[in-house]
Amino acid sequence: MPDTLIRPAFDAAFFETLMQRVSDFGATPMGGVDRMALTDEHRDARKWFADEMRAKGYTVLVDAIGNLFGRIELAGPDAPVIMIGSHIDSQPLAGRFDGAYGVMAALAAIESYRADCTARGTAPNCTFVIADWMSEEGARFQPSLLGSSVFAGQLELDFALARCDREGRSVGDELKRTGYAGTDVVGIPDVYLEIHIEGDDKMEKAGARIAPFIRHWGALKVRMEVTGQQNHTGPTPMEDRHDAVLGAAYIIAEVKRLADTAPDTLYTSVARVDISPNSPNIVPGKAILFGELRAPEAATLDWAEAGLKAALPALMEKAAVTGEIVSIDRRPAGRFDARLVQLAEEAADGFGLPRIRIDTIGGHDAIPVLTRCPAIVVAVPSVGGVIHRYDEYTSPEDLAAGGNVLVEMIRRIDVAKADLDRAVAG
Repeated sequence: MPDTLIRPAFDAAFFETLMQRVSDFGATPMGGVDRMALTDEHRDARKWFADEMRAKGYTVLVDAIGNLFGRIELAGPDAPVIMIGSHIDSQPLAGRFDGAYGVMAALAAIESYRADCTARGTAPNCTFVIADWMSEEGARFQPSLLGSSVFAGQLELDFALARCDREGRSVGDELKRTGYAGTDVVGIPDVYLEIHIEGDDKMEKAGARIAPFIRHWGALKVRMEVTGQQNHTGPTPMEDRHDAVLGAAYIIAEVKRLADTAPDTLYTSVARVDISPNSPNIVPGKAILFGELRAPEAATLDWAEAGLKAALPALMEKAAVTGEIVSIDRRPAGRFDARLVQLAEEAADGFGLPRIRIDTIGGHDAIPVLTRCPAIVVAVPSVGGVIHRYDEYTSPEDLAAGGNVLVEMIRRIDVAKADLDRAVAG
């Protein structure tokens, strides 16, 4: 049952206004959004949001990799910093809530707490920073979590700026084109909070409305190239063909076989294949594959990587082509801060919200930030477990419930001056 403490309430009406407006940028006829990183739609959404933050008194900052921040000092220049955020970029033909919910909720939650402090005649103890991370999704530029990884020192800036999309346009050039090649330096916060839709149906099945992520799975992002020989699909004899896509197909089947025979939980995919010259009557000469292997344990990923490397020569020989693994981006598994898990659960209990603990298999910006400061992602349910699709949906009631938990976590951390041991001690 909820307790009797009077908590600051999340301004659901303000949040809904923000959420509806950000959903206009890159809106698709199906009801979702298409707002990939550093496209015009992404640029316009960020400009609007920056203006919203300025209107509320925030100082808007942009760093060298294009992360957008709004900073408001309510407790003096040396106060501890609480950062809250997510990302506004989307997958192609995606839903409205993934990422954008966390950014809009960040502004609404801070403003809700700020208003409550004013009403009570108290002053916050912390500085607040809203983060809109650049290119979380990895849809246009790989790897994913690009902006937050540079911020956390997990990737070098020059490496990130040199990433190119399919048309050969680099992150650095697109940052300049869209006006987000910044020069501001934003420090590591004392605490980082992120709220997100679940992207699975575990919460829905359990009847839960709040779920702190306790563990994040590790991932290998594998880029592979298969080289054959371009030729005509008509007169070229079958026995003389060196079909790069056939070699790619054997790799795709092997990646699936690894998942089927894994000694522990393993999720795999090859969700993108770039084919050259990509004509229906030409035997393809080149195929570039983007594969992913995800698991909660490092040993499983090591086993899968070794298995893929060992299988590759025979698979390529079978298709009469050559192939190689060009690069592997590694994201280790880990755990979110246990004190923040406890705060999220106690906040949920205070509002009488059913909760569970779950892992996150997908990546979030909190994962690289976690290497530098205490961090967490807290989830609200996704109807039907849908994510990265136009019909992705979370009810207004669940969005607001997540907002209330976020405000209460902010309150307790702020009262404790960002000392999480004090915050969990009440």
